[in-house]
Amino acid sequence: MAGLPADVLLVSLGSTAGLRAVDDALLGALERAGARVAMVRATAPPPVRTMALTDLAWARAARVAAQEGLARHRPRAVLYGSVGAALLWPRPGAIRLDAAMAANRPGRHGVWQRPRERWLLRRCPLLVPQSAEALAEVPQPRPAAVVVPPPVALPDRVRPWAERDVAAVAYAADPTKKGLDRVLAAWSRARRDGEELVVCAAPAGAVPRVPGVRDAGRLDRAAFLELLGRARVLVGAPRREDHGLVQLEALAAGARVVTTSAPGAFVALSLLRALEPRAVVADAEDPAALAAALRAALDAPAGALQERARGLLADRFAPAAVDRVVAGQLLPALLG
Repeated sequence: MAGLPADVLLVSLGSTAGLRAVDDALLGALERAGARVAMVRATAPPPVRTMALTDLAWARAARVAAQEGLARHRPRAVLYGSVGAALLWPRPGAIRLDAAMAANRPGRHGVWQRPRERWLLRRCPLLVPQSAEALAEVPQPRPAAVVVPPPVALPDRVRPWAERDVAAVAYAADPTKKGLDRVLAAWSRARRDGEELVVCAAPAGAVPRVPGVRDAGRLDRAAFLELLGRARVLVGAPRREDHGLVQLEALAAGARVVTTSAPGAFVALSLLRALEPRAVVADAEDPAALAAALRAALDAPAGALQERARGLLADRFAPAAVDRVVAGQLLPALLG
């Protein structure tokens, strides 16, 4: 195989741990489908002050990575791992997305990205949204699409409810977007002596030093999944949720999920409403309502919730199900 062109060049932005994990999973699925895949990843640029400039810096880094990958691997097709990776593409290609910038870059935050996205959509041969909900946010006109969700691994065994030694976990890579302030306000009302909320992925200094709250910092993926396997509840109050992979992983690990509703694709919401409607709080600005839902989840008996959640996840998000979509729909669409 040495010297053969790649079937697919996957251009990964890699600006967050979540994006890197999703791109790595897609790479594996494409390779299991029999494709020769080369992946290139943008080198992180220096931080800048605004979202518009941040997207520009990352887009430039992705363009450099894509140019190098095109020269080295001579691919038949190019797949950009996100809209951000495609913004300054050197060659048109398919675009993977968890959310359209028309939806998640409002106002001045997307002053140049939104018109650029519309330009891309007129030239993009294929969209690869992570969910039907994400596709619904993409402006018309848009190209053909193949929905490929990120896989959610289902552990062979989940820890029984009585053995879970972590009361609650919150994920706060972007504290404002993930609603860390709302979570902390609810936790201060809901917690009992001896209970601890573990906050993961928050930037340095974002988590206050208060009783019952521990800043776990940025955990590697294995450590984070292990923590979810020990937790009773994952709690969130997002201002927007582009997909909600962490919530799905928490359900797979046997934890309950308590959240406020939020705009965005947020595919976990429909599952949560089917599993435990009271775990979804309608008023995101009501800390008492979120605290009550959190307290109820912490105190509730395990029942059959864990197995019901895993059954719902298996139908749509299990790795084998995603592999079938990649092999049967995505790869033929990419390679024609």
